Amino acid sequence: MSKIPVTIITGFLGAGKTTLLRHLIEKSDGRRIAIVVNEFGSLGIDGETLRGCSIPNCPEEDIVELTNGCLCCTVADDFIPTMEALLDRPTPPDHIVIETSGLALPKPLLKAFGWPSVRTRMTVDGVITVVDAPAVADGRFADDPEAVAKQREEDESLDHDNPLEEVYEDQLDSADLVILNKTDLLDDAALTAVEAGLAARKRRVRVIRAREGRVDPAVLLGLAAAAEDDLAARPSHHDGADEHEHDDFTSFVLSLPEQASAEAFIARLEKVAREHDVLRMKGFARVAGKSLRLGVQAVGARIRHAYEQGEAPEGRLVVIGLHGLDPAAVQRSFDAG
Repeated sequence: MSKIPVTIITGFLGAGKTTLLRHLIEKSDGRRIAIVVNEFGSLGIDGETLRGCSIPNCPEEDIVELTNGCLCCTVADDFIPTMEALLDRPTPPDHIVIETSGLALPKPLLKAFGWPSVRTRMTVDGVITVVDAPAVADGRFADDPEAVAKQREEDESLDHDNPLEEVYEDQLDSADLVILNKTDLLDDAALTAVEAGLAARKRRVRVIRAREGRVDPAVLLGLAAAAEDDLAARPSHHDGADEHEHDDFTSFVLSLPEQASAEAFIARLEKVAREHDVLRMKGFARVAGKSLRLGVQAVGARIRHAYEQGEAPEGRLVVIGLHGLDPAAVQRSFDAG
């Protein structure tokens, strides 16, 4: 029997992984694709978003959600049993796609495909890393070298590690294909500069420009990378480390009352993001007089929203930021409007 191919979709918080995945499902042309969604935090917004997309060939039972920990840290407890359950179905899927947490390191997950119970039955068809082009252009993942040098001159004991850059680089260095997403938000000069930075990396892979995650499934599936057999060519900041910690980041969930208007709600979210340097917000809200829920996706202060199918009996918002982000302070800022 041939092995079932598995595609891993990775990328930092808000890069557009779920949007890419939704487009992939919509254009799958009847192929049975099982989806495994892993999120950082206790509330699964991405899985709920996919379930609400009403795509005929993607029934809810084919979307498996894991929200109790990062897959790269909970392989034995979560990942292996989930994959075994998919393999043991009466009709196994034709292809499995794993959307990792935006803070996940792909390499530990790749190593898990060496487990005896899955190695003979699955292969990693490819690792696809989704990149938020505007975030890279803004320097979110890279420290200012001159500023760091100045800090070190003043105090050599300071720790200048950038956890955002570390995760971003690990995701790139595990990739077989890079999707440079949200390219419509940059001019040609900025986009060329981002691509030059990707081209300068030691691990060179194909880079594809995209808007709204619209990429032909024929490009995404069928890479035949067998990535589990190619670990040495995929360097990681955590090579040799026993485990991967998320202590640099924090997440929490805000409960939201019904909103009087979408415009006022989005304005408050923008204010909160700027005041507290929030990395990511995503969730749903109820708006007075509207039967559909309002879906919200934010990267920093860049916020997108749209009415969509699905119930939102209570508004919920997942907030993710660097360690030290105060949930009570964020709630107060939101309530203050």
